[in-house]
Amino acid sequence: MGNTVWELDFYSRPILDEEGKKLWELLICESSDDIARSPDTLFKYAQYCSSKTVNSLWLKEAIEKAIALAETTPRKIRFFRRQMNNMIVKACNDVGINPVPSRRTYALNKWLEERIKNVYPQESGFDLNTANAPSVQYPPLNAISLPDAVKGDRGDKWIFVSLSATDFDNMKEWDIAFQESFALSLLNIASDTIIPGLIIYSLRATPLAAWMSGLEMGYLNLEKDMRPQLRLETGLSDSWTLVNLTNKETVKQAEDFEKAKQKAAGVHFLAVQSSPDSESFAGFWLLKE
Repeated sequence: MGNTVWELDFYSRPILDEEGKKLWELLICESSDDIARSPDTLFKYAQYCSSKTVNSLWLKEAIEKAIALAETTPRKIRFFRRQMNNMIVKACNDVGINPVPSRRTYALNKWLEERIKNVYPQESGFDLNTANAPSVQYPPLNAISLPDAVKGDRGDKWIFVSLSATDFDNMKEWDIAFQESFALSLLNIASDTIIPGLIIYSLRATPLAAWMSGLEMGYLNLEKDMRPQLRLETGLSDSWTLVNLTNKETVKQAEDFEKAKQKAAGVHFLAVQSSPDSESFAGFWLLKE
């Protein structure tokens, strides 16, 4: 089994077959987990499927075809479409690959946007009435506290910071214990774009970063409706209280962080260090909302 990660979507498209039934499609692409790798080199696989044959067996066999073409078996497959959970999980398990519900399907989302814009409208059965159907939205869940083993104490601090996109060109040279990134070129991020981030300084930096590395990292999100806090969104719907915003000043800082994140196409980062004087990172994650 290789060390690559794949992203998968299996769902109906705005295309009707000869019987007027919606055509389904499987999309598989390699995750962009390397800051320096060109998105053009990522493995991609697409296959249409009749609505009559939509089942886990068809999906399993299609995944096996993709593996044969790629000449490698991914160590895990990410997917974002919750309503297809059972079918995708069964097909992946039958192939012997770990299925992972995730919001970290950046390459797949980008490819899907391109196909919606440029590919599906060119198909003979393109159905304009369903082409602009809204995507499925899931209500946010209540955030839960971090585990006691990694929870910060009074010695912990945090700070909002920012880097330019060009600063990440040397990311491979940084001393980082646990990390995950993606190619900014995937999103056509300009070199002078300011990327906002949050650094947590913790006496438990290594345990905290190790715990986070076991999560399917999503993004940081400001919650102000009830108790102001900065949340860490993981998986498809998990939400963790990362930072409590205890006064107007910290809320304002978080609001500025959110504005900078929007200007950077949702891109931001989370870092964990033992202290402000440390030249290494216990953890560093490049994220996108």
